[in-house]
Amino acid sequence: MTIDTMIDRILDSYKTYGGVNRYGANTFPNRENVISVLHDLMSLIFPGYRTAEVLDDQNLRYVTGERIHRIIHILTEEIQKALIYIAGCKEDSTNQSRENVKNSHCFCLAEKTSYALIEALPEIRKMIHKDTQAAFDGDPAAKSTEEVIVSYPGLEAISIYRIAHFLFENGVPVIPRIMSEYAHGKTGIDIHPGAKIGESFFIDHGTGVVIGETCVIGNNVKIYQGVTLGALSVKKSLQDKKRHPTIEDNVTIYADATILGGKTVIGEGCIIGGNTWVTHSVPAKSIRTQSDKEI
Repeated sequence: MTIDTMIDRILDSYKTYGGVNRYGANTFPNRENVISVLHDLMSLIFPGYRTAEVLDDQNLRYVTGERIHRIIHILTEEIQKALIYIAGCKEDSTNQSRENVKNSHCFCLAEKTSYALIEALPEIRKMIHKDTQAAFDGDPAAKSTEEVIVSYPGLEAISIYRIAHFLFENGVPVIPRIMSEYAHGKTGIDIHPGAKIGESFFIDHGTGVVIGETCVIGNNVKIYQGVTLGALSVKKSLQDKKRHPTIEDNVTIYADATILGGKTVIGEGCIIGGNTWVTHSVPAKSIRTQSDKEI
């Protein structure tokens, strides 16, 4: 088979099965661009920790400003693509100038959201600072908060979640999932951007943790590797229903515990033991272990 024949067959498969996102077309967000924005956002959250650059009082403002301008430019374009895709809009590049696209409703909304994210970064950093401190306080092996920042996958996943959650809450489609799945692939921790997570959240070790879309987690919650906060059913008809559990304040959930169901509430101060299967609510300040039978 010749190279030309192989090319033709691949092009035919594009026509048959789709899955093509043409460069420069406002059809669907570009994953690489979204991840580059995420890297810049994480560098704003943890300046000096994410790259090899040396920061000082003379260049910090310049570096920060450069990142902000780059984020707004790229993120606005990617959000615009996502909004156009969801709305079913199609740009005819032969009849519609770039300036007209920039003045479109989708562009204005995308730009507004990008600016809003930058404005919210101090508050997001405040939340992540509390997550960092929770990891340091909750892990005897942690020698410093700096060590947590550079090496803990739980903090990495939570930090990306907090960015993605802001965009999710502001109606941005697709892009929050790209961010959360990037974190999932990098850390082994799967947090849906739609989940609602309070302050001082700590995921210890982290590999295999799953937190579903409608999960609600309070303040000062600590969970270990392999924990699933999932749904009892994955029927498509339940898409707009609360499918995942509520975890109240000051709860600890040990490794490989599975807690399922939108009506399941783990009360304040509970301890859920390792390898425990929970599908019913647990009263506040209770201890649930593998040997306990559900009522």
